[in-house]
Amino acid sequence: MSGRRPRLGRDHSEQATYGQVFAIREFRALWGAQVLSLLGDQLAQVALAVLVYNRTGSPLLTALTYALTYLPPILGGPLLAGLADVLPRRQVMIVTDLIRALLVGLMAIPGTPFPVLCVLLFFTVLLSAPFSAARAAILPDVLPGDRYVLGSAVTNITNQAAQVVGFLTGGGIVALLGTHQALALDAATFLASALVLRAWLAERSAPGRSEGRPSLLANVAAGTRLVFGDRRLRALVSFAWLCGFYVVPEGLAAPYAAALGGGPVTVGLLMAAMPIGTVVGLFAFGRFVSPPRRLRMMGTLALLASAPLVFSALQPALPVTLALWVLAGAGSSYQLAANTAFMITVPPSDRGQAFGLVQPGMLAAQGLGIVLAGMVAEFVGPELTVALFGMAGLSVTAVLALNWNRVVAHVPGAASDDGPQPEGAPSA
Repeated sequence: MSGRRPRLGRDHSEQATYGQVFAIREFRALWGAQVLSLLGDQLAQVALAVLVYNRTGSPLLTALTYALTYLPPILGGPLLAGLADVLPRRQVMIVTDLIRALLVGLMAIPGTPFPVLCVLLFFTVLLSAPFSAARAAILPDVLPGDRYVLGSAVTNITNQAAQVVGFLTGGGIVALLGTHQALALDAATFLASALVLRAWLAERSAPGRSEGRPSLLANVAAGTRLVFGDRRLRALVSFAWLCGFYVVPEGLAAPYAAALGGGPVTVGLLMAAMPIGTVVGLFAFGRFVSPPRRLRMMGTLALLASAPLVFSALQPALPVTLALWVLAGAGSSYQLAANTAFMITVPPSDRGQAFGLVQPGMLAAQGLGIVLAGMVAEFVGPELTVALFGMAGLSVTAVLALNWNRVVAHVPGAASDDGPQPEGAPSA
C-alpha cells in the first residue's frame, strides 16, 4: 500500500457553488440514481412493515424484520466494500442495482414465505455496502476541489429529506398501491437507477491494486491498517462515530412525546426536528463557510451536536425542545467536513475499502447508542436520558476537539484561506 497522500491543488481552496455542482452531468446522474433508490426504499420499508405484520400478527417479528436492515452492512459491509477498489466502480454500482432489483422483485411476489422474505431482505441490504462504497469512492473523481464538499452536502441533504418525506407520505402511498405493488415499484427504481448510471456516468478503469492484497479479507486488513494507523484518519473516524451520542433523541421520540403529554403528531415533530436541523446546517456550512475554515470549525461544531441535548434535563416545553433538537441537528453538519477530509486524505485506490470500514461503525454506534439509551430511560425517564447522553457526547467531543487542534494542520485543505498547504504532513 502506498504511503503517499494526494496533494491538494488550488481548486480545493476555492469555494464552489451548488450551481457548479449540478452543472456536472455525472453528478446529476449519481444524484438522480440516489433519489430513485431512496424513494423506492422508503416505500419498501413501510410496505415490509405492513406486509410482515399483516401476515404474522407479531410485533416482535415486525421489529426483527426492520432490524435486518441494520445488520447486513455491519456484518458484511467491510468485506464487500473492497469490491469498489478491485472492480470498476461504475460496474459495481450497476451490477448491484440489477441484483437488488431482482431480489426485491422476488419479495414482491404474493405468497413468498416469511423466512424467504427475510433472506431476500438481508441480501438486498447487504448489497448496498459495495454500491455505497463505490459511489462514495467515485464522487471525488466526478467533483473536483470544493465541488466535492457541496456534492457531499447535497447527498446528505437528500438522504435527510427522503427520510422526512418517506415518514410523511410512505404510509399513504402503500395504502393506495398495496404492499406487493409498492415492493414492485421499489424494484423498478433499482432498474431505473442502473439505467441512469449506465447512460450518464462515464466508465473508469478499476483502481490500481496495491501489492499483497490477493483477497477481500486482505483488503480489509490493509484498509484497517491504513485507517487506524494514521492519526489524521483515526481522528476523523472518531468524529464520525460521535453520532452514537446525538442520535438518541430520535430513538426516544415516542417515550419523550408521552412524557410531554403528546401523541403521534408530537412523535413525528420530534423525529423530524434533528433531520431538519441537519439539512439547514449542511446547506449553510457547505455554501457559506470557506473550505479551510470548515476543518478548523469542526471541533466546535461537533460540540454543538451534543450541547443542546443537555438542557433536556430541565424538561422544557415542546417548542423549546424542538428548537434545541434542531440546533443539535445543525451541529451535526460537522460530518460534512469530516467526510470530505477523510476522502481526500485516503489514497484514491483505497477509498472504497476505507468507506466500508467507517460506515458500518457509524451504524453500529447509532444502534448501540439507541439500545443503551432505551435501557437507561427505563430507570430515569427519556428527558434525563437524552441529557445524560448529551453530557457524555459533550465530554468525549471535547477530548477529540483538543486532539483535533493538534492534528488539523496536517490534514489536506486545512491551510489558511490565503496561505499555502503546509508541508511536512505525516505519511499515512
